Amino acid sequence: MLLLSGPNMGGNELKYITECIETGWVSSVGSYVDQFEKMTAEFAGAKYAVATSSGTTALHICLLMLGVNKNDLVIAPNVTFVATINTITYTGASPVLIDADENTWQMDLNLLEEFLETETEIRENFCYHKKSGKRIPVILPAHILGNMCDMERLLNLAHKFHLTILEDSTEALGSFYNGKHAGTFGKLGTFSYNGNKIITTGGGGMIVTDDEKLAKEAKHLTTQAKADPMEYYHDEIGYNYRLVNVSAAMGVAQMEQLPVFMKRKKEIIAFYKSALNGVGDITFQKVDEKVNPNWWLPTIKTEKQKEILHLLNANKMQSRPFWIPMNQLPMFRKEIYFNHNDRSDHIYQRCLSIPCSTNIRDSELEAVATEIKKVF
Repeated sequence: MLLLSGPNMGGNELKYITECIETGWVSSVGSYVDQFEKMTAEFAGAKYAVATSSGTTALHICLLMLGVNKNDLVIAPNVTFVATINTITYTGASPVLIDADENTWQMDLNLLEEFLETETEIRENFCYHKKSGKRIPVILPAHILGNMCDMERLLNLAHKFHLTILEDSTEALGSFYNGKHAGTFGKLGTFSYNGNKIITTGGGGMIVTDDEKLAKEAKHLTTQAKADPMEYYHDEIGYNYRLVNVSAAMGVAQMEQLPVFMKRKKEIIAFYKSALNGVGDITFQKVDEKVNPNWWLPTIKTEKQKEILHLLNANKMQSRPFWIPMNQLPMFRKEIYFNHNDRSDHIYQRCLSIPCSTNIRDSELEAVATEIKKVF
């Protein structure tokens, strides 16, 4: 099977992991955890980074630190991976789902502004949903497929309506807006290192921030809130959310190769755009000129989605449809969904991601493009 976005273990992964095993430093403390955090912070241009067991746990801890409580609302995109919305519910809060832009597939900022202008009000320096009376302390944009929305406009809207930005950058390691890295626009940002991401630790995540107090609080909360180096004294409810040293060792080896991986992703999308140019009704995700995405998961949009999915997978070229929109999942059907034409469903019904592992060969890319063309 030609994997959709498989891991590329061509560096020092085995060497560093073997060192962890031979020295016994395999758990949630060790030099590789510290090194991985430092490398990530430096690459992203953040002052601090705190490793976590997953991108999901990173988001959960961030929401807690930002004071999201039961009965609050958090604004988030309707087109995203389910973890984005699940973490909101972990706090007892509920999502406000904003429809997607039909071209970029990011949260539609026109709809967001309309929602904020017509459905909310400011009271005591907080944004409130007028109909329910619930507070909206946080907005949680997700950088879908490594692309980014107009971050300047988002920052202005957040400031105007007293919203704190938490960036779900779990797909956007290596993506930039006006030269500034994803995850560093809000008070907090998160990355994910799942097996299909641009780099992987098998499973893992990271919190980045310029706020020293929040960084220390994140490290404290993710280590069961243990407040004494000797005694088992815990001063608040904590979580077992730390990344283990073995996974961090893999992360360090992957970070060493990240520039090469990013270069390869750009070569892959360039090939697909050239090879599929003018083929049927195929289009690609629109990217604003201010955005330099990592092209994590090249995805095409076409009315022939189902035929292409069937053909590629039948030929062992792993391809996947887009995520089912959040408002269509049973647990979120009753949540607020702000839209006019339900573009989320339009995108879902037509988009599919195609093979793009960083170690894919040019001949394999050509084979994928050849199969796609057969549908037309």
